[in-house]
Amino acid sequence: MTERIRVIIVDDESLVRAALRVFLESDDGFELVGEADNGADAIVVAREVRPDVVLMDVQMPKMDGIEATRRLTQELPGLKVVALTTFSAERVIVPMLGAGASGYLVKDTSPERILDAARLAHEGGYVLSPRVAKELISSVQNTEPAPTRTMGREEELTERELQVVKLLAQGMSNAEIGAEMFVSEATVKSHLSRITAKWGVRDRIQVLIRAAQLGLVKIT
Repeated sequence: MTERIRVIIVDDESLVRAALRVFLESDDGFELVGEADNGADAIVVAREVRPDVVLMDVQMPKMDGIEATRRLTQELPGLKVVALTTFSAERVIVPMLGAGASGYLVKDTSPERILDAARLAHEGGYVLSPRVAKELISSVQNTEPAPTRTMGREEELTERELQVVKLLAQGMSNAEIGAEMFVSEATVKSHLSRITAKWGVRDRIQVLIRAAQLGLVKIT
């Protein structure tokens, strides 16, 4: 039997915590091991129960999710944080990702996608909801100059790799990209691995930013 993913929920809204609790407890792949209603208490709980994944709100009393994420990812190597919040503005997204979050979802995300994001984060992946992906691309387009050079030959993408990047820019998960391209999720992961190697970036979020900088994806 596969070991269950240990999760804590951090949100100052009791109704949100209750909904997330139902989602997690309905899936045998997860074990809810703690809850907190602010960032400061989240650190205390995480130190005690050592979760695999934290579902983290951003704006909370005592300590916000950005600072809590920064401290947790520094103190507990291997712990993954997925931001789950109502705010999709660039001024919040970038600091949260910079603090070490492995994903950023808005709270109207479906339960299935939230659980998929937790699984992906636990496996070392990254995920953004479609609205967040668009906001991130838009922020890059508004702050970065137009591309001033073409990619080197070693950086050029195949047609299929470019298709993966464009679907990624729509906020699709690996499974959704695979369904759109009629390939397996493992094939999508292979494409992403080759893209990160070609571009010398670390993860799918950096792929998205790089693609926006190069003008390969646009939000119109």
